[in-house]
Amino acid sequence: MRQRSLIAITAALAAGALTLTACGSRDSGDKGSDSGNGDGTTVVIGVDAPLTGDLSAMGLGIKNSADLAVRNANKKEFVKGVTFKIEALDDQAQPSAGQQNASKFVSEQEVLGVVGPLNSSVAESMQKVFDDNKLVEVSPANTGPALTQGADWQKKKVRPYKSYFRTSTTDAIQGPFAAQYVYNTAKKKKVFVIDDKKTYGSGLAATFTEEFKKLGGKVVGTEHINPDAKDFSAVATKVKNSGAEVVYYGGEYPQAGPLSKQIKAAGAKIPLVGGDGIKDDTFMKLAGAEATGDLATSVGAPVEDLPSAKQFVADYKAAGYKEEYSAYGGYAYDSAWAIIEAVKKVVDANGGKLPTDARAKVTEAMQSVSFDGVTGKVSFDEYGDATNKQLTVYAVKNGAWVPVKSGTYTG
Repeated sequence: MRQRSLIAITAALAAGALTLTACGSRDSGDKGSDSGNGDGTTVVIGVDAPLTGDLSAMGLGIKNSADLAVRNANKKEFVKGVTFKIEALDDQAQPSAGQQNASKFVSEQEVLGVVGPLNSSVAESMQKVFDDNKLVEVSPANTGPALTQGADWQKKKVRPYKSYFRTSTTDAIQGPFAAQYVYNTAKKKKVFVIDDKKTYGSGLAATFTEEFKKLGGKVVGTEHINPDAKDFSAVATKVKNSGAEVVYYGGEYPQAGPLSKQIKAAGAKIPLVGGDGIKDDTFMKLAGAEATGDLATSVGAPVEDLPSAKQFVADYKAAGYKEEYSAYGGYAYDSAWAIIEAVKKVVDANGGKLPTDARAKVTEAMQSVSFDGVTGKVSFDEYGDATNKQLTVYAVKNGAWVPVKSGTYTG
């Protein structure tokens, strides 16, 4: 989906220069602090994410990581004469709230870019609002292919909105990557496929299913669940009676955890596999001890293992944020930094000042942004998609997500 990368100087700098406390609260309209460049131009970077509710662990990680990027840019005076701030709005993982937030951002002239959202379904409600107002949006977590390649992306790719970019890879790659691991590496030939009917979940399940069948696997059952449900006993019984060797779930951790637990309680001692939407530590809390062996794919390589992410991890810890950076922290940092880089391009090209048509110019500049980020090389293809296509499979071991294989999908 969304569903969780970094920089490097020295431990002393991280502990000294970046010993900051997280600003703001979980409330909608949270204004991030800055460590400004004195008098000059203020540029606001909006952040849209679920800051409350079931998915807030990921959303707050996104907000904090974008805030950290702004703090670092201001400390370095990365764009001379410009002080960056963030404004974080809570979309509650709801498309209607996301659309309202998009309208608020475009009404504020200081906002020159937006990081987010987490959910692909929320992004669908925001894209046109931003595009009509030439306000660039960079998501750290959306994985729905249609967002960048159009509704008929499997037949003909057409970019719907020039203002939309993302630093995460897509379900067009993530689903098949998971299928190849399940079939070729885990040697599971019979799968029961479940999704939550949302854009992210159903899309991920569809791309997984297509590749799994192509490899020779058999889908022994399918089910669609209510994304607000907590009782999955009926579907758990269907899974048990199907003879499935594995369950693939397209959705997010608030449902995936209880679903895994109830499937095993029903007597089907088989792994549940999902995408980046389930890869959060909350999954284990919800799934219980028998979650051992469950699998998740996630974009990129483990942040903790990336040399490029070491400073991000150190800086984040030193900054004193109450919440973890979670699955998309590194990608959120890179999304915010991409906006900062685009602003720098525009300011440099205009003699050190922002032009009157700054929004349009920043959106245009984003297409050619390229830098070494927390998650690796950050740049965008002709559709606005990340050029970094790496993915990782994680397994639950001893109550934690442990990386077991990193690579790219080979079609």
